[in-house]
Amino acid sequence: MIRRGKKHLVEAAFNEKQATAPVVYHDDPKTDLARWRLLDERGRQTWHFMTTDDEARAWPQSTADKYFLGLPTNLPKLPKVTSSTTSVGNAISFFSHLQLPPGNWACEYGGPMFLLPGLVITWYVTETPIPSPVATEIKRYLLARQHPQDGGWGLHIEGESSVFGTAMNYVVMRLLGASSEDSRMIKARGKLYQLGGAANGPHWAKFWLSVLGCAEWDIVNPVPPELWLLPDWVPVAPWRWWIHMRQVFLPMSFIASKGFQYPLTPLTKQLREELYIQPYSSINFASSRNLISHTDNYHPKSVFLSSINWALVNVWYPYLRTERMAKRAEDWTFELIRREDENTEYANLGPVNGPMNLLACYIQDGPNSYSVKRHRDRMHDFIWMKDEGMLMNGTNGVQTWDTALLIQAVVAAGEADIPKWRPMLLKALEFLDDQQIREDCKEQDVCYRQRRKGAWAFSTREQGYTVSDCTSEALKSVILLQRRPGFRKLVTDDRIRDAVDTLLTMQNASSGGFSSYEPTRGSEYLEWLNAAEVFGRIMVEYDYPECTTAVVTALNLFRKCQDPEYRKQEIIRAIDRAIRYIVKAQRPDGSWYGSWGICFTYAGMFALESLASVGQYHGNSATVVKACQFFIDRQMPDGGWGESYKSCETGVYSPHEKSQVVQTCWVIIALLEAKYPDRRPIERAVRLVMGRQQEDGSWEQEAIEGVFNKSWSPDGILKRFEDSEIPSAPLGEYYDDHGSPGGVALAPQQFLHLFPVPVELHTPVPSEHDGLARETGRRAGEQAFEQKVQQAVCDAAP
Repeated sequence: MIRRGKKHLVEAAFNEKQATAPVVYHDDPKTDLARWRLLDERGRQTWHFMTTDDEARAWPQSTADKYFLGLPTNLPKLPKVTSSTTSVGNAISFFSHLQLPPGNWACEYGGPMFLLPGLVITWYVTETPIPSPVATEIKRYLLARQHPQDGGWGLHIEGESSVFGTAMNYVVMRLLGASSEDSRMIKARGKLYQLGGAANGPHWAKFWLSVLGCAEWDIVNPVPPELWLLPDWVPVAPWRWWIHMRQVFLPMSFIASKGFQYPLTPLTKQLREELYIQPYSSINFASSRNLISHTDNYHPKSVFLSSINWALVNVWYPYLRTERMAKRAEDWTFELIRREDENTEYANLGPVNGPMNLLACYIQDGPNSYSVKRHRDRMHDFIWMKDEGMLMNGTNGVQTWDTALLIQAVVAAGEADIPKWRPMLLKALEFLDDQQIREDCKEQDVCYRQRRKGAWAFSTREQGYTVSDCTSEALKSVILLQRRPGFRKLVTDDRIRDAVDTLLTMQNASSGGFSSYEPTRGSEYLEWLNAAEVFGRIMVEYDYPECTTAVVTALNLFRKCQDPEYRKQEIIRAIDRAIRYIVKAQRPDGSWYGSWGICFTYAGMFALESLASVGQYHGNSATVVKACQFFIDRQMPDGGWGESYKSCETGVYSPHEKSQVVQTCWVIIALLEAKYPDRRPIERAVRLVMGRQQEDGSWEQEAIEGVFNKSWSPDGILKRFEDSEIPSAPLGEYYDDHGSPGGVALAPQQFLHLFPVPVELHTPVPSEHDGLARETGRRAGEQAFEQKVQQAVCDAAP
């Protein structure tokens, strides 16, 4: 560890070198974007590069390929947007051109900057060949996302430079062939040195550097696999942890216990000297175990965890841990890894544990084993190609989620009965039919898995993890379409009941709320064991207004429109308890904290939707009144809303410097759900959304709107593709001109009240004196339009 008195000399010397370095203009390698193709096999999405002209001719680029790559799509120019009806039609037209052959849609789900390092390091240490086009485009993406001022990288694309982001992405660049003398690498090292070097990285960074051979295992705080041998009744047993945390800890503990370290190569020897602010041979790695930069220390280790780490390092490992105990723990953790692989067809839960499981299989089964071959193939499920280069998605896609939400957007917009959209919706329904999970995991209790029969995953059936809101949104979409004329009943009544049965197992007994993958299994005090440092609230499942609303609205739709008598009293009780949770979770200022989107805007939309589904509106609920006022007080001068990801980190509403289309739509939906009586703020917002729509029917990507674990901000939920999906529904709802339960792709309810009083883009906002005339016109319009509707989604009667 370097002494403080010496550190400023190192920085000064480096800054002098950087200041005198010549400015270099780079002409970086780039592949021909016209040769990339997206293959979708029943939802599994992988990118492929055509190496020859014959290959390219045999497999022409689709419109979706061109769109994702930023190439001209040559889509027809759509009618100029002058009203909400035109806007909705243009948005759906845009989507119809991007639907993939299986019936789903694809999108980028990037943003985090800590995913690629785990993948590339795993490829390197398992000696997995990296295709040249892939290496070229990963480097190009990282350079595009390098901080333009300080040369570093952050935790996510909008985050400040950190040791985690800078050290790990610097390593990726070097492993893929970047020169240490490239001026951008020099600049990155300068930022890394300012932050104290790689020794100041968080736990995950130190783990990966030790695997690579660029740090010693002494620098990594303990991750003992023996925890998996604890009896289930023990309060800290890993099965009680949040699924993402335990599935990362599982292979991490196996790899650390094995002490795997890739043999030194000339390149890793160089990296040893480039990553630290003192010679590698002089570093006391054991003393650096708890060093961490202030930019990375989002969730400082608790005194409790530090005490446990001290006991493990100084007592357990040197004196108490026997070889027999270690082998037993390693054998059991690998058995659980094997079960995870088999239960997910080697797709794994996500892009963090996927590469780790590959490495664990490489260690245990050997480089040419079946498991390693399957994992190597599956790694391509996570990488995504775009105009900036190649990134790593936060999951193996969002196929089910996007498809379900898009169906609901079309229904909410009153366009589901339009003949030209029926083929698109039929294909989408077929995809959801195909992707429903039909059976539980084998011995699910042994591998601590939640019931999944009848559920839908976030991405694909093969990935196979039950998610409460994904199951709910898919279920709603199926019911909404299958009850309409011209749509086949692909998902049987029994399978719909299976989905309901699964949802009813996911409610938290103590609170009435719903979590994401499974009910809460452990105490919040387990956060005292959070060793990740860069993420908060990751140790256990929590109640989420977003997930709770999705389940409430799905159960309501099922009860009122599908099967009123099936488990009737259980469903009524579940809904009642969930609504009580929503009301209780409201903050004094009228807001709700969101965990899966930014932040108070996202959660508020969902909360008001769930309250509307049980008849609580602005006119009869103090809870709803407070929530609406929270939004109205934060409307921006241009009529929109915009919230920064900083809200998620601080827990306090933080406005964005500019209004955001997606968040504006979330608030429009919220106010319509609440039947907010003053239409003027809604009309101003609708005009803003319409005014930003592009000629092809889409909306441009603006700022990040997604978040996980308070500090992980993905932007794929928000890339241009989904930016187009979100606005179409509130415009459709406004076209309906009624605050009925319904919504974006995020949850139309059991019925829609439709009538055509379209908003025009440049008309003045009506005054309060227009109320009587407007109401008369509204009623006449409603009656006229409802005569055109072939079939209501379901009876409005409770």
